[in-house]
Amino acid sequence: MPENKTKKQVVKLHPDDNVLVALSDLQKGENITFEAETFVLQDLIKAKHKFYTQDMIKGQEVIMYGVLVGKVQNDISKGSLMTTENLKHAADPYAYRNVSYEWQAPDVSKYKNKTFKGYKRNDGRVGTANYWLFVPTVFCENRNLDVIKEALHNQLGYAVSDKYNQYTHELLQGYLNGEDIESINIELNPTPKNNRVFENVDGIKFLNHQGGCGGTRQDSATLSALLASYANHPNVGGITILSLGCQHLQVQDFVNDVKKQNPQFDKPLLIFEQQQTESEEALITNAIKKTFEGLIEINQYERTDAPLSELCIGVKCGGSDGFSGVSANPAVGYTSDLVVALGGKILLAEFPELCGAEQNLIDRCITKKTAEKFIDLMESYDALAHKVGSGFHMNPSPGNIKDGLITDAIKSAGAAKKGGTSPVVDVLDYTELVTKSGLSLVCTPGNDVEATTGKAASGATLILFTTGLGTPTGNPVCPVIKVATNSVLATKMSDIIDIDCGPIISGEKSIEEMGEEILDYCIKAASGEIIPKAVQLNQDDFIPWKRGVSL
Repeated sequence: MPENKTKKQVVKLHPDDNVLVALSDLQKGENITFEAETFVLQDLIKAKHKFYTQDMIKGQEVIMYGVLVGKVQNDISKGSLMTTENLKHAADPYAYRNVSYEWQAPDVSKYKNKTFKGYKRNDGRVGTANYWLFVPTVFCENRNLDVIKEALHNQLGYAVSDKYNQYTHELLQGYLNGEDIESINIELNPTPKNNRVFENVDGIKFLNHQGGCGGTRQDSATLSALLASYANHPNVGGITILSLGCQHLQVQDFVNDVKKQNPQFDKPLLIFEQQQTESEEALITNAIKKTFEGLIEINQYERTDAPLSELCIGVKCGGSDGFSGVSANPAVGYTSDLVVALGGKILLAEFPELCGAEQNLIDRCITKKTAEKFIDLMESYDALAHKVGSGFHMNPSPGNIKDGLITDAIKSAGAAKKGGTSPVVDVLDYTELVTKSGLSLVCTPGNDVEATTGKAASGATLILFTTGLGTPTGNPVCPVIKVATNSVLATKMSDIIDIDCGPIISGEKSIEEMGEEILDYCIKAASGEIIPKAVQLNQDDFIPWKRGVSL
């Protein structure tokens, strides 16, 4: 993409492309000149959508981002709008080619002496937050977790619902007084942020889920590994376990997985089993009391300076639009390259959203073994999706399509930009822990919450989440930073958006400038100087993945 800062009507994302992307609404019949060629638009082309730069015949390949993204379904005139009716998904086959990939790392001299203030754990990793974590081994304990959450959050200063409680109270009073509810105008006052009892405890988090029993034993085993990875997460200071007792996922299985992942595990770990307790009341009060003592303990931890090489950032997109691959994803990709050049770790997941981008990633793998693991995971995942009557080609949502992502290959080619251009040093299956500096691929669904859940499990201590339509997704233990693809969204949904990449679309900023701004934000967020909106809202989304049934 050209990096000049002049306002443009359209953009070509790769020299080989035979489509152009509209940067603003273009009218039917309008003449658009690009690279000395004039195009007469045959349709209204809304911002984020594409039009063909040549006459196309049925079956002809459409190239975008320099890769095959689909084949036209009928003859189409130059200047016509790309739609789901005239274009269907297609992607090139992929294979290991033993390519010698050379990477030009960005200049990171300005970050040479920069650090962030994090929590150093005894296993050597550095967290960006200090959370106490509640973990149920089975869904039967979710209600008890909800009771404990309400008590601890309200009394210790972590609740964010006070203004809504007050709002409901005022409505109730109006109703009891015989007032017209519609005429009651109530000002919502924000919940105070400075009333926490434990200053060095950033939150008390709860991993409610629907598993642990009733499914397959394999599901319970996968869930156990996932929960263990959260207990071992560098952003977690202590853990309370609630178990029923008779479920598939036994407490000892969980403890074994914790120790298997980290033989030196030494965090406070409190275990309460309901069927071994005299009453529910005793279970809940004991859990609250012992957890309170644990909070006192981990409140003694303090942030210390850590090099930027200790950053581990997951990159994710959700509610994607036609600008995702033009602005926010490439900007985050440049941030990824900066982090890798500084010796940090980047996690790129969402395997269904790498469909069509596989060959580029395979060519960037540093070893044949790494490439073959990626190929095996992609093929087995796609096969499972087809087995249940789906496939990667069915990934785009109605919202994606409405805002310009017509095929999965278009969505994937843009989504892959978040990973930057550095070599792929490792490929991780679901719940596998990242161990190598550089860019690693993590096998997860494209589903927003399942993907962020998996990235945190692999060790991400921050997540950069790009969105063009607006998505509130967060994570219990890993702060999620929302990056908007366009300024309209950033303004409209400012309560959930942290960073606006719209200036790239308007020509005010380059991808590189925006990428550096994103990294600067990450450093502040990792230090606790800035609290991302998802964290402020307690947007603690957690969904374990059941293999093969989700895209």
